[in-house]
Formats: sequence, structure tokens, C-alpha cells
Amino acid sequence: MNFSFAYPWLLLLLLLVPLLAWLKGKAGRPQAFLYSSVGLVKNIVGLSRGNIGKILLRMRWLALILLLIALARPRLGEGETKIRASGIDIVVALDLSGSMAAEDFELRGESVNRLVIAKDVLQQFVRKRENDRIGLVAFAGRAYIATPLTLDHDFLLANLDRLNLGTLEDGTAIGSAISAAVNRLREIEAKSRIVVLMTDGQNNAGKIPPLTAAEAGQALNIRIYTIGVGTRGIARVPYVNVFGQKGYIDQKVDIDEEMLTKVAEMTGGKYFRADSTTALRKIYDEIDQLEKTEVEVNQYQRYQELFPYFALGGLAILLLEIILSNTVWRRLP
Repeated sequence: MNFSFAYPWLLLLLLLVPLLAWLKGKAGRPQAFLYSSVGLVKNIVGLSRGNIGKILLRMRWLALILLLIALARPRLGEGETKIRASGIDIVVALDLSGSMAAEDFELRGESVNRLVIAKDVLQQFVRKRENDRIGLVAFAGRAYIATPLTLDHDFLLANLDRLNLGTLEDGTAIGSAISAAVNRLREIEAKSRIVVLMTDGQNNAGKIPPLTAAEAGQALNIRIYTIGVGTRGIARVPYVNVFGQKGYIDQKVDIDEEMLTKVAEMTGGKYFRADSTTALRKIYDEIDQLEKTEVEVNQYQRYQELFPYFALGGLAILLLEIILSNTVWRRLP
């Protein structure tokens, strides 16, 4: 059993309890009432009003403490177990340059841009590869790690969903993207380490030439699969004019297929031209046939949530304090 809090920082609120108690003490006791005859209060003779007040106050403080602990979500990890995950280690490098806005694909009968279809195909692939560690590199004018290698595919897909056009400076830094992906895999011990690069342009940004980055991958025995995303010829690229109206301009597709082919061949991978949704899925079908490897990780089987016990205990004490203070220990009017 491993006891922990889901939100331990909320326990800092407990520091306010002594402060509130001190402030209440500084305020002093409530003023007493004068009565013309002790007969009016003879039924409570023998009770110590001061002791009763202290008990009720302590019950209220205890209720507050229990409720604050409940907010921090105490829980028990019911055993930590070692699991063996069978799969390959994959880093996907996804192009976010402005040309990925070209709407030359269809998804469920509607015209969509290249980024939408690339994300949709990748989402389906990730869901089928539950035993693979997968990472994500996003690039345009520069490259950055969107998600490290992980078996937590919900986390990966959430980060993938947040990737949008225009979030990075425009450009196509293919060499930087390959370098970032290779660096993610460099210190990983696995039989199969794969980079999948999806782009629709030519390298025109970054300080690392693509072939130089591919040489590093070759030296580390990392296979690189490259995908040229987009139809051949002219593509429709949307734009919004000064009046907020959407229009389209024709843009020539200019993918450096020669360079992408060399990068793939140098590392034992393969180049694909994805000019349709079916072609884009093909590469992931081939990855399914690659050699598997195993990695051992720590994972909790499940958590037993304890916050209901603290919350119900706090509410029960608070309710009891309210009942007592308004019945048998009621204050004098």
C-alpha cells in the first residue's frame, strides 16, 4: 500500500486553521446578557458554559480540518506492479508549417487540410499500438518536443489535439525535426527505434541539414520513415481577407522527394508519398510488421480513494455541532 495525495498542495490550506483560531481568540468571548432573576436560567444551573463552548468550537475546527484533507484527495495505491510492454519505440515528427493548411484531403466526405488528416490517421494508429512507447515532435520554423516517449497514450493524444497551425514561426525545419526525434531515441535501449517524419515541403529553416541529421540516425541504428503529405500538382490553400471572408488560392506542391528518399534509405527506412488518406495509412500498416521489443515499467494497478471518508466525517461532525448548539447546548437568547 502506498498512501499519497492527488493534490498535496491543497494541504497548505491547513496552515490557515491556526491563524483563524488565533484571530477568533483575539476577538474575545461574546458579550454576556443580564437577567433580572436567576429563576429564568435555573434549568441550566450546573452547566459550564465555557467548557461547552470549547467543545463546540473544537468540533467545528476538526470538521474544517477533515474537509480540507478531503480536498487534497487522499488515496491508497493498492500495490505497485511491474509490467512488460511489448512494442517498438516510435517518435513521430509532425509538420505544422503554413502550407499544411492546404485542403487537398477528404475525411468523412468533407474537404480537410493536411494537418487534420495527419492528426486523424496518427490518432487511429496510436490507439492500435497500446504497447508501444510513442513520442511526438512538432516542427515548423523550429522543432520542439510536444510529448516525450510514453506509454500514456491518453496524454499523447491530448497533446496531439492541441497542435494547431500558426503556433510556431513559419518555415520547414526538417533537419531540426529529425535531430530532435533522434535525440529522443538516442539513450533508449530497444531493438527497434523508429522515426516517422510527415512533411509537405522543403527544408528551408533551422541550422541542421536533413542529411546530417539522418547520418546521426544511421549511426544509432534508428530507422527513419518519411512521408510527403499532399496531392501532386496544385493545392488549394485557404485565406481570410480583410472583410473576414474565406477564399482560396492555388499553390504549387513542392515536396523535396529526393531528399526525403535519401533520408529514409540511409537509415533503412522507406519514403512514402501520401496523396490520399489510404496512402497515408499505409506506412502505419507497415510499421505494424516491424520487430517488437519489451520494456519494463512501474505502474499502479489502481487507487483506493479515501477522500469520501474524510469528507463524510467532516460533514458529520459539522452537522452534530450544529444540532448540539441549537438543542441541548443551545446558547441563551
